[in-house]
Amino acid sequence: MGNLVQKFGGSSLGDIDLVSRAARIVEAAYRRGDRVVVVVSARGDTTDDLLALAEQTSPERPAREIDQLLATGETASAALMALALHAIGVPAVSLTGAQAGITAAGPHGAGVIAEVDPAPLTALLDRGNVAVVAGFQGVDPFGNVLTLGRGGSDTTAVALAAGLAARCEIYTDVEGIFTGDPRLVPDARLLPVITAPVMAEMAFAGARVMHSRAVELAALTNVELHVRSSASDAPGTTVASGPQELMEIRGAVIAITHDAQVARVLIQAHADLAREVFDILASLGVPADLVARSGSGEAEFRMGFTMPATGSELVRTALERAAAAHGGRVEVSTDVGKVSLVGTGMLNRPELTARMLAVLAGAQIPTSWVSATQLRTSVTVPHGRLSEAVVLLHKEFELQRDDYDIVALVAP
Repeated sequence: MGNLVQKFGGSSLGDIDLVSRAARIVEAAYRRGDRVVVVVSARGDTTDDLLALAEQTSPERPAREIDQLLATGETASAALMALALHAIGVPAVSLTGAQAGITAAGPHGAGVIAEVDPAPLTALLDRGNVAVVAGFQGVDPFGNVLTLGRGGSDTTAVALAAGLAARCEIYTDVEGIFTGDPRLVPDARLLPVITAPVMAEMAFAGARVMHSRAVELAALTNVELHVRSSASDAPGTTVASGPQELMEIRGAVIAITHDAQVARVLIQAHADLAREVFDILASLGVPADLVARSGSGEAEFRMGFTMPATGSELVRTALERAAAAHGGRVEVSTDVGKVSLVGTGMLNRPELTARMLAVLAGAQIPTSWVSATQLRTSVTVPHGRLSEAVVLLHKEFELQRDDYDIVALVAP
């Protein structure tokens, strides 16, 4: 069989019955002869609850202490999973990120995995144990806990799979990757296989099944991902990585994705501020999308971009402080959503963007902030019209058709 990493998200561990169900999935792999490492997220709303407790406790919340607090959510999940495995006769040991050999770097709340030492996990696997690792965390060279920010548990799973030369299964509350959100588009189709670059674009554009950081790491380390449901035996979706994979698409659009958790940022200030904006975003670990700027030289300039709504108040505070020093102003709003066409060769097919805008205009859905790459075209629409936009675009590009297939070809 070989080494296998299985990751379970918070929605798959929301109560004890769900933890027990996940443990049965692990048991099946263990009984088959796989050497299994399990990575777990915090259960349900644990992270939000811990943040609320911190806010109630103190107006001063040092980032180090917040990391110490938030890491306990995943640690608790790991211990519960290990207990559930013991209950069904599977030897298991729970570990923090540090105990699992994960070294991290960067700021608190937005750390990145710097190194994985496979020795601790290999030793446990060699003794016949299942290793259950708390995701979302590592330790810096000084022994401080660093949480890994958005997608941290997915990234933990992929990093461990790379370090152990393991297969990687991502278990979630949906059956795989679809052509649209099945909660909005009932006839959305399951994609049996997809390339890592396309999956990364889908994740960055709002698909919540996996985080783009983890998909990008899988592509870099040649880890093949398998996204499956923890609630069914559906075959799921394979996310193919590595230079040997070539993807051919009958039609350029693969999926419609959307992101309802978007903040829109507008900045007007002296041009000197332009050099500081992205330093500020980097220091806070916040990605920007749909970036637009007008003005040049030393004159006043205008800049706009979208970012995740989570953390938008921190960004607002930091940007307002910087803008004030340059006689500028900052506006942050959360009244828009982002809808995207994801596919291949988008820049070579401008008619796809034209169709997208025409369909939305025909439904009198205002659009703004259009951005295109070779794999994605995105626009912002009013938040209240986002679901409607997804349904219309999925229908326009006929993604429900069974003969609209992705075929994976392995190059010789």
